[in-house]
Amino acid sequence: MNTADLGLPVDVPSTALFTDQYELTMLQAALRGGTAERRSVFEVFTRRLPDGRRYGVVAGTGRVLDAVENFRFDPGVLRFLRERDIVDEATQEWLAGYRFGGDVWGYPEGEVYFPGSPIMRVEGSFAECVLLETVILSILNHDSAIAAAASRMSSAAGPRPLIEMGARRTHELAAVAAARAAYVGGFASTSDLAAGFRYNIPTVGTSAHAFTLLHDHERDAFRAQVDSLGRGTTLLVDTYDVAEAVRTAVEVAGPELGAVRIDSGDLLLVAHRVRQQLDELGATDTKIIVTSDLDEYAIASLAAAPVDAYGVGTQLVTGSGHPTASMVYKLVARAESDDPGAPLVPVAKKSSGGKTSIGGRKWAARRLDADGVAEAEVVGTGPVPAGLAGRQLPVELIKGGDVVFREPLDVVRERHVTARGTLPLSATQLSRGEAVIPTEYLTGGSGS
Repeated sequence: MNTADLGLPVDVPSTALFTDQYELTMLQAALRGGTAERRSVFEVFTRRLPDGRRYGVVAGTGRVLDAVENFRFDPGVLRFLRERDIVDEATQEWLAGYRFGGDVWGYPEGEVYFPGSPIMRVEGSFAECVLLETVILSILNHDSAIAAAASRMSSAAGPRPLIEMGARRTHELAAVAAARAAYVGGFASTSDLAAGFRYNIPTVGTSAHAFTLLHDHERDAFRAQVDSLGRGTTLLVDTYDVAEAVRTAVEVAGPELGAVRIDSGDLLLVAHRVRQQLDELGATDTKIIVTSDLDEYAIASLAAAPVDAYGVGTQLVTGSGHPTASMVYKLVARAESDDPGAPLVPVAKKSSGGKTSIGGRKWAARRLDADGVAEAEVVGTGPVPAGLAGRQLPVELIKGGDVVFREPLDVVRERHVTARGTLPLSATQLSRGEAVIPTEYLTGGSGS
C-alpha cells in the first residue's frame, strides 16, 4: 500500500511507530506472562459528545484501514526499538513477524454516532489488537472531530458550497487528513493540493493579497490574473477599497467575471453592497465568495446575505472549538483461557469519575419512528431484537487480516447526508444541547 494514501510522506515505510510505548511494554509483559494470545475484543466509543454537540460523525475509517495494512515492524523500526532498549529481544522477534490477522467491524464512514456507540470493534489476540490502539484513536479522534465541525458548517450553509482552506493553520500532514474529513462532512472542495492528489478531492484557488500588492496598481494585478486564468476566475477585492476594486474587476474581466472574494470587514454589509454594485455593472452572474475566520455561527448569520460560497480555514481544522472526539479504545471481552475455543467473558473498567464502561461485545442499531426519523441508538450485548435485526449499524471492515470493505469518498459523503437526514430536525440547530437521540442499552450475555 502507498503510505501517501494515509496522508504520509511517501518515504515513510510503516505506521508501526504511530503508537505509545506502553502498547509495546504491555505486549512484552503479556508474552512473558503467557496471555498474549488470548482472544480479545476491543471497542472504540465515546462516553459523551463534545459539549453542546448533538451528534458525532464517523470519519477516518478508510485511513484506519490503510494504517492497519501498513502496520509493520520493518528492520529500521526494529533497530530503533533495539537501540532504545524499549522491548526485549523476544518481543522484537515477535514484532518482526507482526501482521494483523484479526477482524474489524465498524460504523461505515460518514455515519453519525452517539455516546456509547461501538464505532469500531477490533477482534483477535490481545497481542495483535493492543498494538493498534494509538494509531486507530489518533485517526478517528482527529478526523471525526473535523467531520463533525464540517457537518455543522454544511448544515448552516445549506445549498451553498464550502471550500476547505485550512492547510496554513495546522500541521502539514494533519491538513491533508482534515481536507478529507471535511469532504466527508459536506465540503465541496479544498485548497490543499496534497489532499486533491491523494484523495481525488476537487481543488480550487486563485490568488492572495500578496499578488495584488506585487503590482503597482490593482488593475494590473487583475489584468494579469484574468489574462492567465480567464474571465471566469475569482478576483480578491478587499486589498484596498472594495467598491473601487469591484468596479475595476468588472472593467477588466467584463460581466463574465466568475466571482469576487471578500476576506475582511462586515461580511453581511459588504456582501449586500457588492451584490448591488455587481448587478448595476451588469455582472449579474458574478458570484460572491466570502472568507475570513468563518465558523458555523458566522455562516448561519450570513444565510440572508447574497453570498454564493464560503471558504473556511482555522475553525474547521481545529474542530470549531472541539479538536478531538474523545474516543477511547477499551478491552470489553477476552477469552476465559488461552484455549482458542474458550468462550469470551465480558470485562470492563469500574472506577469513579465517569470513566466506567460496559463489558461485552456489542451490537448497535438505530430505532426509527413511524416517519423514519431516528428516535434512539440501541446498543446491546445479548440477542438482537427482531425489530432491530435489519437495522444494525456496524459492517465488516477487515476479515482475517484482509480489508474487505473499501468505498470511494463520494459514497461516504452521500452516506453522511442520508444519515444526518434521518435525525430529528433539532440535530442541525446550532444552539447548545444534548445528543439529539438517547442511547439505550440492552445487556444480556457476553456476545461471545
